[in-house]
Amino acid sequence: MTASAVLVEVTRGLSVESRHLGAVAVSDAAGGLLLSIGDVERPVFPRSAVKAIQALPLVESGAAARFGLTDQELALACASHGGEPEHVATAAGVIARLGLSADALECGAHWPLNEAAARALAASGAGPSALHNNCSGKHAGFLCLACAMETDSAGYIDPEHPVQREVKAALEGMTGVRIDEAAAGVDGCGIPTYAAPLKSLATAFARFGTGERLGDVRAAAARTLMAAAWSAPFHVGGSGRFDTEAMQLGAFRIFVKFGAEGVHLAALPELGLGVAIKIDDGASRAAEAAMAAVLRRLSPAEGDLAAWLDLRAAQPLTNWAGVEVGVVRAAESLSS
Repeated sequence: MTASAVLVEVTRGLSVESRHLGAVAVSDAAGGLLLSIGDVERPVFPRSAVKAIQALPLVESGAAARFGLTDQELALACASHGGEPEHVATAAGVIARLGLSADALECGAHWPLNEAAARALAASGAGPSALHNNCSGKHAGFLCLACAMETDSAGYIDPEHPVQREVKAALEGMTGVRIDEAAAGVDGCGIPTYAAPLKSLATAFARFGTGERLGDVRAAAARTLMAAAWSAPFHVGGSGRFDTEAMQLGAFRIFVKFGAEGVHLAALPELGLGVAIKIDDGASRAAEAAMAAVLRRLSPAEGDLAAWLDLRAAQPLTNWAGVEVGVVRAAESLSS
């Protein structure tokens, strides 16, 4: 078995204090690996990194068009948003259009991921609802699909519900991996999550970005979702978030989505490539640094995008007084 590789180092002073191990796969749409570091054969749960693939049935079915979903609403369907007021209002608007309330969302409630939004909500005396859940846009999309399919929306998170069967089929079709019970789990928002080899996830995102090896309808759906994310990148993440800033600066060139437990996926349509990263210890700081380094290595970035990628690949580490004490930096193997 291929061992995990050191992908990110954390320094303090002149010393390396911590190391994050993991794996990286870069693939084309045919499944050809252009870069392989660490164990890319090991199945990993992609978690929220595949939300755009999970949103394909929403567009393919015609549900998005039927309910008139805007770019902001489609971007939110692919999002792990910060629970900022604009995110909450967008999710609420989709639910209201269906004639439903937030109670129809089965993702559960948590405080906004965005600290300022969480503080403001707490100061108001209110608590979080399912609309504040970072997955509320995806779940609103699931409800749209259920309504368009004219099936009972209750229990739409169950693996045997028609909505989740469509989502599973989309994941299998994009990755080329047949999913069995051994690869199944439950995500943080209650829906099924399925493990797949890291190299297959990279291939799926290469296909998502290029439309290669997809039918016309699926390729068009992928283009629609990417265009929505590039049009409304704030709705994919929020203030200060990696994915939002990457797609603001790299519109039409970079489509990127993080997932819990150190997973990060990207599509590079111009290059015909997909990128998949997994950090063994689940650290998001490491996944972001690794992704920035890989994007810098692969993409002919320049100007503001290049400067931003360089900064994200070597993020200064500060103490509570704001003094720089080290750096979270991608390992040399990712940039060479």
